[in-house]
Amino acid sequence: MPQTTASRRRFVTTALAASAALAAPATSHASRRFGNETIIGEGEYQYRAVHNFAQLPDKYSWQTTHNVALDSAGNLYVIHEGRRDLKDHPSIFVFDPAGKFIRAFGAQFQGGGHGIEIRKEGSQEFLYVAAYQQVKAFAKMTLNGEIVWYKKAPMESGLYAEGENTSTEPSWNRKGFLPTNFAFLDDGGFLLADGYGTFAIHRFDSSGNWKSSFGGAGEGKGTFNTAHGLWVDNRPGKDPSIVVTDRAHNTLQIFSMDGVYRETLTGFGLPANVETQGNLMLVPELKACVTLLNEKNEVVARLGRAVERLDEVKDLRGKPDQWKDGQFVHPHDACFAPNGDLFVAEWVATGRITKLVKV
Repeated sequence: MPQTTASRRRFVTTALAASAALAAPATSHASRRFGNETIIGEGEYQYRAVHNFAQLPDKYSWQTTHNVALDSAGNLYVIHEGRRDLKDHPSIFVFDPAGKFIRAFGAQFQGGGHGIEIRKEGSQEFLYVAAYQQVKAFAKMTLNGEIVWYKKAPMESGLYAEGENTSTEPSWNRKGFLPTNFAFLDDGGFLLADGYGTFAIHRFDSSGNWKSSFGGAGEGKGTFNTAHGLWVDNRPGKDPSIVVTDRAHNTLQIFSMDGVYRETLTGFGLPANVETQGNLMLVPELKACVTLLNEKNEVVARLGRAVERLDEVKDLRGKPDQWKDGQFVHPHDACFAPNGDLFVAEWVATGRITKLVKV
């Protein structure tokens, strides 16, 4: 049976509420108050939590925050799922380094805004946007929102049902196209995760032409149950690899650059995306946690972890008056700033962007 939006939300909510035997790090995840500040983490991984960092003007509204990306000027881009009945409302908002609103665009992604990444190509930076739900497309844009190209399901892959390259109706099955996130390749191409559709990872050239796929639905070790996020791991001292968040299996899977399965990392709670900087890997988890791993893929910090709260408070994501400083609810994406600060977007309808300032 095709999965409706409502049933998908029930699935995620049930999974979040279920008790999980998560691997606990040796480091503490408790928050501490210093005057008006909340500090989370420990040792060299301590951060000042600035919740609600980005502020929208009154004429716009938060509509379930999904993903974040930074440009070279330090401006923060936030994409919302958006609402189909608000067709003229933008789904992408841009904020300056202080969290002040700059501009908005992307109404064409309303009802499906999901993944957003920024890449510098020559002297210019571009946005890559993935949209699921009622949009079912991916696009390359300028930082001001001008479309470079806009594409639908890669039918040449042979993975999709007839009409998926024109449909705007959600198709919650393994023949549908519901893309979620990107990773960039050194040759100018990129990878796209069909995170809610076929669970395939697609490879495209620099013009957005489909080249190949790997993955698909399965029980792990090269196949997925919700291939939601991905990143190319180029950390020093390691062979380059592709990391995919196998969300409903609570794991990360690691592949060669040719898409050959290598290994699985366990102990996460619905990992939603991944990013690297220096020797660190950053993993936002929908189960109330942001995790940092070192170059050996060992957990060195679990930030803002509050998994127990998801069991204690029903539908915590819809009750901002019960959110606690220094604790996360549903981290959906996160990114590094050049200085080591972190930005976290949570899967909450009222919207929340948290800046973690490195102490």
